[in-house]
Amino acid sequence: MNNLTKMKIFKPVKEVFEAFVDPSKIGNFWFSSSSERWEQGKTITLRYVEYNAQLDIEIKEIEVNKKIVFQWGPNGEGHIVTISLHEMDHSTTIIEVNEAGFNENDEALISQLLDNKEGWVFMLTCLKGYLESGVNQLRGGLVKD
Repeated sequence: MNNLTKMKIFKPVKEVFEAFVDPSKIGNFWFSSSSERWEQGKTITLRYVEYNAQLDIEIKEIEVNKKIVFQWGPNGEGHIVTISLHEMDHSTTIIEVNEAGFNENDEALISQLLDNKEGWVFMLTCLKGYLESGVNQLRGGLVKD
């Protein structure tokens, strides 16, 4: 079971790709910090200062300006996230985030899928605001009770 989220970003694919893999940029729209540049085979530590949280992701695959695949979750048994970048023209990118690994038999599946979709839509909105308008105050603003 997977969850797919898409958004159009009015920036070149290279800028969208670099926003994720460059640790100096990710803090402008998603996590507070990234331990290092994202490269295939690396384990990256991501921090959320606002939520006093930290997690590790394992980069499974990187295709420059095309795709980032990582795994997150406990004990290497977490979900696989695929971020695909599709260049529409020299100034427009369609970004797709596909998270797979949801248990179809879990009683909380619908709630998990909705929470997951909300998170990806929020992150992509923050990315769009950062890349298109230079707005970086949106990140960390999602409130969950």
